[in-house]
Amino acid sequence: MRRPRPVRNCSANVRQGSGPTTRDLRSSPANRRPTVVKREGEHARRIVVKVGSSSISGANHGQIDPLVDQLARLHKDFQVVLVTSGAIATGLPHVGLLDRPTDLALQQAVAAVGQHALIVRYQRALDRHGIVAGQVLLTSYDMDDPVSRKNAQRALDMLMDLDTLPIVNENDTVATQEIHFGDNDRLAALVARLINAERLVLLSDIEALRTAPPDQPGSEPISEVPYGESLAGVEFGASSSKVGSGGARTKVEAARLAAEAGVEVLVTATPRFGDLVDGRAIGTRFAPNPNPGA
Repeated sequence: MRRPRPVRNCSANVRQGSGPTTRDLRSSPANRRPTVVKREGEHARRIVVKVGSSSISGANHGQIDPLVDQLARLHKDFQVVLVTSGAIATGLPHVGLLDRPTDLALQQAVAAVGQHALIVRYQRALDRHGIVAGQVLLTSYDMDDPVSRKNAQRALDMLMDLDTLPIVNENDTVATQEIHFGDNDRLAALVARLINAERLVLLSDIEALRTAPPDQPGSEPISEVPYGESLAGVEFGASSSKVGSGGARTKVEAARLAAEAGVEVLVTATPRFGDLVDGRAIGTRFAPNPNPGA
């Protein structure tokens, strides 16, 4: 068994550009904004990245390669877990369907077809970087039952120690609750808590949370959500995706769940993931609980 890689200080590798660097953010706490680059003096080792169905399926299926390119960059310095949605969305064209079905049995059948195709796409993209994927399919029972949860934790720990990149998805084929599970946002938060991740990145088709739907007057992006902030008065629009089941509200709920356990949460659009890796100030940051478990 290979020993885990030592974590390198990657702050020196931040690309110069017009956006703020991690050094800029660190020197001014009031301006601290979303970034996944390890900051000097910190000991971040684990990052969970979640991507939604609409970001990697249909017209956006080509985003898998650039997504994996950024995951590979992180994988050089951190232990990374990807939580992916998309089994049902990926399976739709393989069974001749255009939209997400409403029948549960049909959803599960489509997911069975799509999960295989999805993991093959990820592995092909990872092959370019010499990284092996480890598929982990979970149900809500696995996360609720203490014995199953511990087994899942050990499996993920071992996969990361073996230098693989675990790819987690809800087991849509057997788990009835996933169909209403918030497009895996909650699952990603639970996984982040399970492996004691330092950061959770929620990627979707929205660049940042907003005070109101973007088509409404006065709608403004939310850059920072302090821990414990109620977000009272913020109106969340419904997801426009026909293949996913999540939206802004599920991301807020997942972010709070993770932040409660001391996990920093960053929310942005999938195409902007590279900017986060570069340390640019984009998206919405949920500050973590400063005293988790207290």
